[in-house]
Amino acid sequence: MDEIKDTLSPEQLPTEFSLEQLDEGVQHINNPIVGITPIVKKYLTEIKEYKQEDNNFYFSDGEAIVEVRVVSDEIIRVRLAPHGAFLEEFSYAVEKPVQRVTVFSFREDEHNYRVSTNTITCVINKLNFFISFVDNNEIVVNQDAMAMHWEENVDFGGYYVYCTKEANEDEGFYGLGDKTTDFNLRGKRVVNWNSDTYSFAKHQDPLYRSIPFYIGLTNGVSYGIFMDNTFKSHFDFAHQETDKTSFWADGGELQYYYIHGPHMMDVVKRYHTLTGTHPMPPLWALGFHQCRWSYYPESKVKKIAQNFRDRKIPCDAIYLDIDYMDGYRCFTWNKKYFPDPKRMIKELANDGFKLVVIIDPGIKVDDNYWVFKEGKEKKYFCRRCDDYFMEGHVWPGRCQFPDFTNPDVREWWGTLFKELTDVGVAGVWNDMNEPAVFGSGTFPVDVRHQYDGHRGSHRKAHNVYGMQMVRATYEGLKKQYKNKRPFTITRAGYAGVQRYSSVWTGDNVASWEHLKLGNIQCQRLSISGISFCGTDIGGFSGEPDGELFTRWIQFGVFSPFMRAHSAGDTREREPWSFGKEYEDINRKFIELRYRLMPYFYSAFWEHHKYGFPILRPIVMVEQDEVGNRYREDEFTFGDKILVSPVSEPGATTKVVYLPKGKWYNYWTHELLEGGQEHTVDAPIDTLPIFVRAGAVIGESPLMQYVGEIEVTEVLFQIYYSDYEVNSFHFEDHGDTFAYEQDIYLEKKFVVNGDATSMTLRQSVEGLFTPPYETYELKLISLPFTPTKVIIDGKDYQGEFTSEEPTTVSIRCNKNFRFIQILA
Repeated sequence: MDEIKDTLSPEQLPTEFSLEQLDEGVQHINNPIVGITPIVKKYLTEIKEYKQEDNNFYFSDGEAIVEVRVVSDEIIRVRLAPHGAFLEEFSYAVEKPVQRVTVFSFREDEHNYRVSTNTITCVINKLNFFISFVDNNEIVVNQDAMAMHWEENVDFGGYYVYCTKEANEDEGFYGLGDKTTDFNLRGKRVVNWNSDTYSFAKHQDPLYRSIPFYIGLTNGVSYGIFMDNTFKSHFDFAHQETDKTSFWADGGELQYYYIHGPHMMDVVKRYHTLTGTHPMPPLWALGFHQCRWSYYPESKVKKIAQNFRDRKIPCDAIYLDIDYMDGYRCFTWNKKYFPDPKRMIKELANDGFKLVVIIDPGIKVDDNYWVFKEGKEKKYFCRRCDDYFMEGHVWPGRCQFPDFTNPDVREWWGTLFKELTDVGVAGVWNDMNEPAVFGSGTFPVDVRHQYDGHRGSHRKAHNVYGMQMVRATYEGLKKQYKNKRPFTITRAGYAGVQRYSSVWTGDNVASWEHLKLGNIQCQRLSISGISFCGTDIGGFSGEPDGELFTRWIQFGVFSPFMRAHSAGDTREREPWSFGKEYEDINRKFIELRYRLMPYFYSAFWEHHKYGFPILRPIVMVEQDEVGNRYREDEFTFGDKILVSPVSEPGATTKVVYLPKGKWYNYWTHELLEGGQEHTVDAPIDTLPIFVRAGAVIGESPLMQYVGEIEVTEVLFQIYYSDYEVNSFHFEDHGDTFAYEQDIYLEKKFVVNGDATSMTLRQSVEGLFTPPYETYELKLISLPFTPTKVIIDGKDYQGEFTSEEPTTVSIRCNKNFRFIQILA
């Protein structure tokens, strides 16, 4: 070789070295590394060209390409291909990309390209490639602070991908799933990487779920950003720089949906058009659930069940943790502890109990174990990059793990539940599916996944592993149960997991701080698309006293999922575990849960059918009030009931903010004006609960479990209002999928009143035939003494009954259309 003379040191090399320069005869060098440009972040530059294909618009700076897709009038998707080649279209979050566009247009001016719908405009700056979103009033709602950028990932291939937006001074940020920090995320930096976080702390991050969707609120307008990227992702909400918000991922495409409001409720509903809603749960799943690690043997389970019935504390489900299995092998029974599961489950069912069992992903390496043997023969377990099996230690010892991103594996997994459903198991709880592995925390990133034919390492599949596991569980149970609704609960998940499961917040701690955190987490999950959520009541680890447990029960009543759960190294904590005083209060509130079941169930239907979140933070209810940006105590369950859980020991009063309008104290019927704070009584036997004026709240007869007695008459509590208020009520079979064929009833009530009269209208849609014929209507806080009632043009001939001077009850046929109550 010729000797290289006068070579440059690395510091003297130009940052870019073109082939033309090399060919100009300056010198040719034998070390090829000299011609490689350093790895730096690269930014989009001036736009050179564009083209349109239907509702897709492509803009290029000569190398990178950005796709702007009009998804609907309020949703626009942005994708970046750093070198002009997009990955194949695929998403676990968005099953079927919606396109509900009626009209959109494209316009070019001197400085910008403008892609417009009837509602919003995406503006792409020609010179710097900044992207902004503008409403019909030409108000900029969201805009880039710098062009989208990327950096090559030398170790794994692909790119780190980045997007940085401006953060207005008044802007608040909400959502992102189960984060344990303040409800308003401004000033925070968080990570999405599903992690097993036993006894997690406030501000600890990441946790069990990855939901890369947030809501911004600025200048009274809300919008959403959903970055559909399953790699480890990061969000900086004006943390590093107070005027910028950034989101980025360690791989994959930079792909995000801009979702326009202008109200937070609109944003969440539109997010649900992308990622789906929860299916309707079986009605019993809304009851009280009792769990512990672990209830065994059978005699212990029976004793717990008998205590509930003897003490008249309603309960619908008892859970079995890992000790019901034979050596922690999934889909088996420990016959020493549970010699005849089918008989036991039938006896529990005769007393109104459903049985829910845990199933983890780790399958014990044991050639005599039928599940492992089948999975091994079918090559369904995950493998490392060099084709070794992915093995790790969890509860059974050395385990292998199914690749749930393979549709054949999901189909096989679903068939395994026949062993459980045949003996009567009613629900399945998927745990340890972050996935968690003892010692290492999770899988090595070189584990390969089939990814529904799109291939990927564990870097790509990690955050969807738990979601695809519970998907396989749900779809398998749905086939096993025929027309009955499955009940599933998962610890880990990704955006869209709500289509398959409920969730809980994981292994929390018995502390007042965690009670408050649970409130924040459930509100955050609800507006992040996962409404069917709850906490381990009483805390999983640690020891609550009677006061803390009781306050947690009160909060649990208004959590969509209500389950008490605790670790095996703690004292048992059932509703009667802390003495008679607390037992009586716990009974009172669990009974309240069952009385309000029709209202709760209606809220679930509003979520499923229309995309409304079940729990609604105050900032969502009243986003125009700046003072609400940081409120995190109060929330509404559905539209009509507001709750302010007590999370301070020894409290006897609480300051509660009520949104604008009029509100009734649920316990006393005292009328309070909204738009201000009120100090209300909150002794240990009371929870601050308020009902909107004009609300129509369905109530159920008290039952010890759902379906214990047939409803022969429905009670509606009707709260007087001097302005028009709409309410909603839903009914169906409660456990089948007949609602998909319109076998349900959707009832709308309209209340209005003045000083001497009140009116009530009812309209009904659907084909369901309920078992009752009459309503009891309890008219609350009338400002007059009724002397006459007219129902559909005819005078009411029945009796008035009165519990207090301003409240009267009447009975009428369920099919009425218009009622007038007159002084």
